[in-house]
Amino acid sequence: HPLLMTRGVPGTHDYRTIYEFFKKVKNKKFSKFRLPKFDKSKDNRCRKKLWHKVNSRPDVIILEGWCVGAKAQKNSQIAKPINYLEKTNDPNLVWRKYVNVQLKTYYKNLFQQIDEIIYLKANNFKILQKWRIKQEKTIWIKSKNRRNLRIMNRDDIINFMQTYQRITQSMFKDA
Repeated sequence: HPLLMTRGVPGTHDYRTIYEFFKKVKNKKFSKFRLPKFDKSKDNRCRKKLWHKVNSRPDVIILEGWCVGAKAQKNSQIAKPINYLEKTNDPNLVWRKYVNVQLKTYYKNLFQQIDEIIYLKANNFKILQKWRIKQEKTIWIKSKNRRNLRIMNRDDIINFMQTYQRITQSMFKDA
């Protein structure tokens, strides 16, 4: 589905790498490895030489992400579009059903690897949009002399965030 070309919602991550990371750090016979690093300004992984070197078992792991801990919704809850993006780009619920199945299966399994979840709950979705716009400006300032960047303008951010709106608002209710 074309909406899966936008990174971030469940089903667009390298789930296996994240899951394997948890297996490696929990293994009694720990061995060092390299952990991929993501560059938001390029919307892609960094070159391998920039990946994190994990030489010993960490005491604490922080898995940060917009949808960490999100739960699947009932099929009846995903039937009605909640924004323009869902209405125009997913009229047959292909994308919404796919993301929801990912939450029911792979992500549920992944989130079960986490001992504790700390959820930073905003008062509403508009505040999250403001924070994301601010973050994108910061990325632009820090990387304005680099090439091939994928920095979003305000309208791009608002559109991008519609992909997260359903999950975010569901998480607001669950928290």
